[in-house]
Amino acid sequence: MSDTYSVREAVAEGDRESCFAVRREVFVEEQGVPQELEYDTYDATAVHVLAVRADGVPLGTGRLLHGADAAGKTGGDASVGSLGRLAVNQAARGLGVGAALVRGIEDAARERGLSAVDLHAQTHALGFYERLGYVAYGPEFPDAGMPHRAMRRTL
Repeated sequence: MSDTYSVREAVAEGDRESCFAVRREVFVEEQGVPQELEYDTYDATAVHVLAVRADGVPLGTGRLLHGADAAGKTGGDASVGSLGRLAVNQAARGLGVGAALVRGIEDAARERGLSAVDLHAQTHALGFYERLGYVAYGPEFPDAGMPHRAMRRTL
């Protein structure tokens, strides 16, 4: 939490639309990810986390998949969640919003009894996640046309 923004689970009316708006801006418009790849059936059951400025403007978002939804991304281990769709508006980068969102997602994972969190990081973001305690494993692979690596952090 900061004086200029806060991070919370996206449960209030309109929160999910704010999450989707940030994702559209960052992934679809900025990075060119096809919209049909950006939004999926997991959005309905994921835990969405939202960073908002003090005046209510959304700054960033991320989501946590758990249970059966996460199994395909975590090697089938039901005690591991899957962090994904982490996005911060360009104007809010460098303010600690991304790190605060990751910690918010980890808190949500702990609340659900998970012991670790996996993610698929774009390779240019490996250092960001490493600074937060994530360790890369496995080979590089393409996702939405961009190189990624799997990473995990034990909670």
